[in-house]
Amino acid sequence: MGHDRAVSSAPAPWSAPAAPNASGASAASLAPAAPETVDLNADVGESFGRWELGDDAALMPHLTSANVACGFHAGDPLTLRRTCALAVEHDVVIGAQVGYRDLAGFGRRFIDVPPAELEADVLYQLAALDGLARAEGGAVAYLKPHGALYHAVEVQPAQAEAVIAAVHAFGGLPVLCRAGSLFADRVSLAGLTAVGEGFADRGYLPEGGLVPRSEPGALLTDPDQVADQAVRLARSPGVRSLCLHGDTPGAAGAARAVRAALRDAGIGVAPFVPRPTAGASAGRGTP
Repeated sequence: MGHDRAVSSAPAPWSAPAAPNASGASAASLAPAAPETVDLNADVGESFGRWELGDDAALMPHLTSANVACGFHAGDPLTLRRTCALAVEHDVVIGAQVGYRDLAGFGRRFIDVPPAELEADVLYQLAALDGLARAEGGAVAYLKPHGALYHAVEVQPAQAEAVIAAVHAFGGLPVLCRAGSLFADRVSLAGLTAVGEGFADRGYLPEGGLVPRSEPGALLTDPDQVADQAVRLARSPGVRSLCLHGDTPGAAGAARAVRAALRDAGIGVAPFVPRPTAGASAGRGTP
């Protein structure tokens, strides 16, 4: 969760309906068939002590990947270990949802962290979550920036390079990025796998950014609307993973609706990277 601001002029993750061509068929009707599979991820493990956020137990069975908090923006060690155990129980791939050191602001506030410090912070979060995951028979398989950091890496080159350096230092992992973003290009140029992500339960601006959370239409809560957007995103070039926000009321119901809609559209649901076991090496490079 925590994707609050639109920061890019990248095109929207789906196209407007195409006009018919000379033969009477639209360009859309001549487009390639829908992808065979798409990943379904959600931000989880964000409770802290007595403060409970979301219903991870209800949501996890519907996911293929779990973006688990790492304790900097949310999540205490016991919550994170239990969340990793829940992911392993349901054969869900574990990813590290890394953020700024900002518990009070839930990682939604930009922090001008020196690159060396940010690199160390991200590496620390990766290693901490991986240790907890391994204790439960799993391992961290990918990274996703959280909240303000998710947006900052698109417009702050030094912070983007710091995150990338931390991933390399960990051994190399796929990185979830907003589909079509400059950060995705940076990740690819650095020799890592950039996995394009679309948000099934967030409103999009015409230029492709997310509607700010302070504005109407920022969050989609109707399961049918979320499911329809999920199918459009899954059919969009560059989108390999769909995100739901675990703290949204009714998130598990929305996940069920998304999976049903994808099934009806002939699109399967599967992780974008195999689930590693505790015995696997920490860094797995590009799949």
